[in-house]
Amino acid sequence: LSEGHRLLGETGFAKFSGREAAKRAGYSVGTIYNVFGSLDGYISALNTRTFELWSDHLRGKLSQARAQDDRIAALVSGYFDFATTHANLWTAIYDHRLPPGVELSEADRTTRGELTKIVAREIASAVGPLEDEALAALTRSLVATVHGHCSFMVTDSFALMQEPDPEGAALARVRESLAAVGKR
Repeated sequence: LSEGHRLLGETGFAKFSGREAAKRAGYSVGTIYNVFGSLDGYISALNTRTFELWSDHLRGKLSQARAQDDRIAALVSGYFDFATTHANLWTAIYDHRLPPGVELSEADRTTRGELTKIVAREIASAVGPLEDEALAALTRSLVATVHGHCSFMVTDSFALMQEPDPEGAALARVRESLAAVGKR
């Protein structure tokens, strides 16, 4: 996993080679298939590892925030910071698709879900009590908002649109949404 993760970070998803990852680790590609069942299983494990690093990164950003308003800014900043610092690993999460009928393991879903839980806790703290489904829907929507801004920045689409501050724009949209929910 360490060598595969390092290689994925260097090459990105499109140029990733399970054979090269196995070679770097001193194994044959067959070992990947024996341990992970398929290349998709291996890439899923690598992407789950990225989610672990990302969650740790967000926790670190949050630990530095002094006030609630700073914590929302820390989440958005942490999202952008992680994506730009680890662009190949971050985009691999969204570039990899499991074949139809293949599901992530429960352990992978749980690990990946920790990132959303971090965000949901901060949203709930910012807006007050919400029903579980309302909190989940708001969390998904705000993650999608920040992700879209971040994705456009990473791919230089915002540069084409002459947006000078994608992170600031994302934070503004999040704050507007939280303010609207807070007025309910």
